[in-house]
Amino acid sequence: MKAAIEIESLSKIYRRRNGDDINAVSSLDLKVAAGQVFGFLGSNGAGKTTTIKMACGLVLPTTGTVRLNGYDMRKQRGQAMRQIGAVLEGTRNVYWRMNAWQNLLYFGRLKGISSGKRLKARAEELLRELDLWARRKDPVREFSRGMQQKVAIAAALITDPPIVLLDEPTLGLDVQASRTVQKWITQLAKDRGKTVVLTTHQLDMAETLCDRVAIMSQGQLLAHRPTNELLDLFRQEFYQLRLRGTVAPEVVERFSGFVASQENGHTVLSGAVSDGLSVFDLAERARLLGLDLISIAPAAPNLEEIFVELVERAEQLPTQSAVTQRPVRVTGAVQKI
Repeated sequence: MKAAIEIESLSKIYRRRNGDDINAVSSLDLKVAAGQVFGFLGSNGAGKTTTIKMACGLVLPTTGTVRLNGYDMRKQRGQAMRQIGAVLEGTRNVYWRMNAWQNLLYFGRLKGISSGKRLKARAEELLRELDLWARRKDPVREFSRGMQQKVAIAAALITDPPIVLLDEPTLGLDVQASRTVQKWITQLAKDRGKTVVLTTHQLDMAETLCDRVAIMSQGQLLAHRPTNELLDLFRQEFYQLRLRGTVAPEVVERFSGFVASQENGHTVLSGAVSDGLSVFDLAERARLLGLDLISIAPAAPNLEEIFVELVERAEQLPTQSAVTQRPVRVTGAVQKI
């Protein structure tokens, strides 16, 4: 498939006042196919927002290139910028003293729409789709957090760009507003053929919306696969142990990486079988601890569990110069994810 975003050997190094270097992003190689919802995931400080800002042209990379629909952000900045609309994390993506209508006209002209008739028609279309038309003349500062975010999304889409970057688009939204934004994300990709890059800490939302996900940690790429393929890859090593009665927290700690929950008066331990262990080892550990084991069964992991597992494994490995050199252990074998 045609790549909407191509990132090659991208790095960003920040220098502290004391002279120490911070490798925010290290030798990142990444391609995002056109027309899909792409989840870009990572803990705080993983490097994902820095990568997004480099892709938007807001931060200059230390090394590497970013191409948007074939246009190099460094060498063809004007053409590359016209490929993209972005909503960055925070609430200052629009001007609060202006109303919603004024914001869209302002950003439309700023981004090069010279035809007033075309611009007004596009602004009305977006405001109606986002249920903001009736409030178009109200100052944005009087809007709820969810309504402000809708205006920011409309401003990012005013020129109808083929690539949309959404950094935490549902942060701080209520359930109804969040669902509206999620529905819109799906429509942008499925119905309008846009490429949507989504960064979020809401991994259940990412699992539902994203065709493909990339997971970063400490500036390096840990995984880059279709969402369903990543879930299938880990499904074979996640298990649930059902134990009779309540198990003390200090006993649960003996099952590293497993999380306890209560169900019908029993304790259920869910997690991945760690390196060097087997299902039989888990059963033997339960026996030695005097636990009444009812059953052990494979469990389908969700994206959040896989994310935590990958990040924890990466933190236990020595730092290497390039992410393509970093192995991740899956079901007893070292594989690249």
